[in-house]
Amino acid sequence: MSIATVSDLLTFEEVIDVRSPGEYAEDHIPGAINLPVLNDAERERVGTLYKQVSSFEAKKVGAALVSRNIAHYLESYLADKPKSYRPLVYCWRGGSRSGSLTHILQKIGFGATQLDGGYKAYRRHVIAELAKLPAQLTYRVVCGPTGSGKSRLLQALAEEGLQVLDLEVLAAHRGSLLGALPDQAQPTQKSFESAIWFALTQFDPARPVFVESESKKIGALRVPEALITSMRASPCVRLEVPLAARVQLLIEDYAHYLTNASAINSQLSRLVALRGNDTVQAWHELANRQAWDELVASLLEQHYDPAYLRSLSNNYPSEASDLSFNSADLSSAGMQLLAQKIKAACPAHAQ
Repeated sequence: MSIATVSDLLTFEEVIDVRSPGEYAEDHIPGAINLPVLNDAERERVGTLYKQVSSFEAKKVGAALVSRNIAHYLESYLADKPKSYRPLVYCWRGGSRSGSLTHILQKIGFGATQLDGGYKAYRRHVIAELAKLPAQLTYRVVCGPTGSGKSRLLQALAEEGLQVLDLEVLAAHRGSLLGALPDQAQPTQKSFESAIWFALTQFDPARPVFVESESKKIGALRVPEALITSMRASPCVRLEVPLAARVQLLIEDYAHYLTNASAINSQLSRLVALRGNDTVQAWHELANRQAWDELVASLLEQHYDPAYLRSLSNNYPSEASDLSFNSADLSSAGMQLLAQKIKAACPAHAQ
């Protein structure tokens, strides 16, 4: 049977994860499709038989289930694949589940290959790569107080053809107390790390990567230590934006809170230990009155800006190589213009 190692991952046109949907949801090789040869209930059933009855009974029942599921894929997803189809197939350890599908595909005539060591080998590879890969790249860290349009700027920089690592997009979180997205849960830590690893492998080491000045955690997720270390040793692109423009941006980006004062008040209550009962109560009253401009301005001046400035001075102190830009226009057009200025100001290898 043809076997590949994790170093060959990026050479395959398609990767098939045959683990159960639950295993796949926790983490998987980026871009892999899920064709489970045992679903979650079937996997539990086979595992129970293995523990409580015998390995023979478990294998007999499992073989029937796996055969039935593979037959379904042959008649559906795989039905129109050409003879040149060459997928990489993996399961948990590179054992019988991926071996079953790989064997059948090869007997048909497809150039299927099994991943040696399966997901466990892949996971070890990701951990090892995240310890060394960040230091092989150079970075430009986008700094600016809350509401200064850092995320919008990263998108505009990407549209200008520059290399961008948007950790908040990968983490499905805006990185602040109120940063949870209304319609999307955060991925698992393993899945977040997989996404970062894959993004880093796509970058040209000869060109810098633009990234936001994140802290060690984005919501519930931890940024890999080696990446944070590299970011904090990098030059910055510093944004200076008027308070009024920042307030307007935050009202636009956090519009889901504007129809639910109780939700924002519940989050703000978590700041009592830091800002005191009187300050938080004043914020609650502004939210209840839907005085959003006043509330956002007060939050920036009394909480976010002081906290951000402390973090910035500790983690991203000013350097002679930094670039600074002023902007009051945080619209799409304004961000595009700012991105073009940054591109022009950076060394030629940044382009």
